[in-house]
Amino acid sequence: MQVQSMHFKQTASTKLNDAVLQKALKKSKSKFVDGRALGVAEVDNWEDIRTYAAALRDRVIDNLDAYLIEFERNAIRRGAQVHWAETAEEANAIVLGIAQKNAVKTITKSKSMVTEEIALNGTLIGAGIRVMETDLGEYILQLADEAPSHIVAPAVHKSKEQVAELFMNAHHKPRLTDIPSMTREAREQLRSHFLGADMGISGANFIVAETGTTLTVTNEGNADLVTTLPRIHCVVTGIEKVIPTMEDFATLIRLLPRSAIGQSIVNYLTLTTGVKAPDESDGPEQMHIVLVDAGRTKLVGSDMKDMLRCIRCGACMNHCPVYQNVGGHAYGWVYPGPMGSVLTPTYVGIENAGDLPNAATFCGECQVVCPVKIPLPDLMRKWRERQFDMKLRPFGERAAISLWGFFVQRPRLYALATRIGARVASMMGGEQKLIHSLPGIDGWTQGRDMPAPAGETFRELYAAKSAAKQVAR
Repeated sequence: MQVQSMHFKQTASTKLNDAVLQKALKKSKSKFVDGRALGVAEVDNWEDIRTYAAALRDRVIDNLDAYLIEFERNAIRRGAQVHWAETAEEANAIVLGIAQKNAVKTITKSKSMVTEEIALNGTLIGAGIRVMETDLGEYILQLADEAPSHIVAPAVHKSKEQVAELFMNAHHKPRLTDIPSMTREAREQLRSHFLGADMGISGANFIVAETGTTLTVTNEGNADLVTTLPRIHCVVTGIEKVIPTMEDFATLIRLLPRSAIGQSIVNYLTLTTGVKAPDESDGPEQMHIVLVDAGRTKLVGSDMKDMLRCIRCGACMNHCPVYQNVGGHAYGWVYPGPMGSVLTPTYVGIENAGDLPNAATFCGECQVVCPVKIPLPDLMRKWRERQFDMKLRPFGERAAISLWGFFVQRPRLYALATRIGARVASMMGGEQKLIHSLPGIDGWTQGRDMPAPAGETFRELYAAKSAAKQVAR
């Protein structure tokens, strides 16, 4: 997926005026936010589980090499082949090499954000291999030739009418308008691809070190068909997905579905451990696991390492007031919302994603709902600091911050400046006591008026109130 994060401001403005998108976002907000609240309310010790899960993920990150080596050893013991990819290009070359070596013509895929991240589909299709997405949302986007706008519900930005139009044109059948009939039609179209695929590709929500098992969480069951019917199964996953034991997975799976879509449990848990045995009727003849770095080790030991805890639930974006209004495509790459505002600068460079750390109100909601307690506002703030130090923000913005810094380090001068500012702003409000335009931040006041201050600073008002109390006594 081509990085478009540098165009966030322009794209966000367009998305704010997209009536279809705004309707879809409003509907999804109710579903995701309210659903999570109900799901969390079912668990009495939710905060204790979050604390434990955060510590678990930290322990894995601190010992990432050891757990990955343990996973590799146990996966190989069960017949899988493990490949290591330092870059996205290496990962693509490995998967393409496996396909070409085995004369693969058709591939079915389960939803995988890592394969979106490395743009695997483009590599395979460019080599003449047919690739079919089998997650319903991903299938819809493949027909529309669009990228996902959400990591859990990739087609959440699409209306039912838009999907109906896509199906009619792609399937060459009468246009359907009710959702059950549309999903049945998609199922009928995908069935032959499941049965005829030479190779299946999946991601992994977690990989378990003690058993060499890969785990995929879905609500449609397509991952079961992708991983068991083809003769070759290839797992493409980030190295940070490793966890020590199956007991650890039992803890994390209590957090993941509730945080993602408010479900107590998911419909399907697909666990794959090695190739099928001689006496087994299903399962792959070959299993390949591609462990992708692609920038992840840069976070280990850095002040951004907390981001590696992420279990890709999407709760941060579901509750983010910015994402709720502009959607995922505005962020310009695979990962939207607060998580994307930290990950995208890390993976593609802050110079290519300068607006994302600033695309936040810092309300802190993302940190509150994160199931593994990632301090997302703090991480975005660190990116802002680096931008400032690297002089990547506009000169006017840097000059204003520097001027503010000069005053706040001098309390008396700051007090004088704020007294003058409060009085000037009060006069700007006029009789309506509303400021219609503020120099320097006129973009903010284009869509709203700012209430004019009373003409006195908080310190002055507080001192006057304290004095009045003393007199009253």
